[in-house]
Amino acid sequence: MKKEQIQQLFEQFENACYIYKEIECWSARELQNVFNYSEWRNFLKVIDKARIACKAAGEAVSDHFVDINKMVGLGSSAQRELEDIALTRYACYLIAQNGDPSKPAVAFAQTYFAVQTRKQEIIEKRLLDVARVSAREKLTKSEKKLSGIIYERGVDHIGFARIRSKGDQALFGGFGTNDMKRRLGIPETRPLADFLPTLTIKAKDFATELTSHNVIEKDLKSERWISKEHVDNNLAVRKMLNERNVLPENLPPAEDLKKVKRKLKTEEKKIPQQTKKIRNGKKK
Repeated sequence: MKKEQIQQLFEQFENACYIYKEIECWSARELQNVFNYSEWRNFLKVIDKARIACKAAGEAVSDHFVDINKMVGLGSSAQRELEDIALTRYACYLIAQNGDPSKPAVAFAQTYFAVQTRKQEIIEKRLLDVARVSAREKLTKSEKKLSGIIYERGVDHIGFARIRSKGDQALFGGFGTNDMKRRLGIPETRPLADFLPTLTIKAKDFATELTSHNVIEKDLKSERWISKEHVDNNLAVRKMLNERNVLPENLPPAEDLKKVKRKLKTEEKKIPQQTKKIRNGKKK
């Protein structure tokens, strides 16, 4: 997500915020527009899922979702009453979690409502952390997919480990998996990818997906030919990075993803406790 897009979304969510009964709330009608849901009834389905999630978490739905009415202009000074819902920060977070993640605004909202501060730089940092975690999870799925494909072709998990290591050696300019661990100061027992920056994780993922595709398309059946295919794909990805003055082996290590995940989960667990609830206008 580009910085300009983050700035725009930040301002949209800030503008949708208002004070209801002394509590910081967001208008469901305003969020419908920000989330790019063209019809209210479709957005209500997402809100209903969020209500169910709220109840399942042990929270009182009425503390976070309050039905209200608002007056909207129709032109020529005419107005009509429109149903709306006052939403706490926690309610908004649950709505974002149950929304369509392919919508940039929904993905942004998952972080915007997860953090208690409304400082844009902190939100941007969390978005980067979330993107890195997502990239790592995608790589895990891609490697699992490749492992399954080649297992059906007679290559066991040990053979897969050799293929992956040779791929790393091609991507990192001659440095194998263990070489890169030593180079970056990573414990031998931990996966290399848990300490790689997002760009490198995505590079490994792309090469892995290419290998899965070509193993099937070319009907490759032995470790030798599958390994060659994986090496070629990693070399191709490395060439593309080099043309843009990026050497994967020279990029510094990133924060341990275990720590990043713990931090994100801790923030999410604190949301209902730190959110001010709507209880007849009283603050928790």
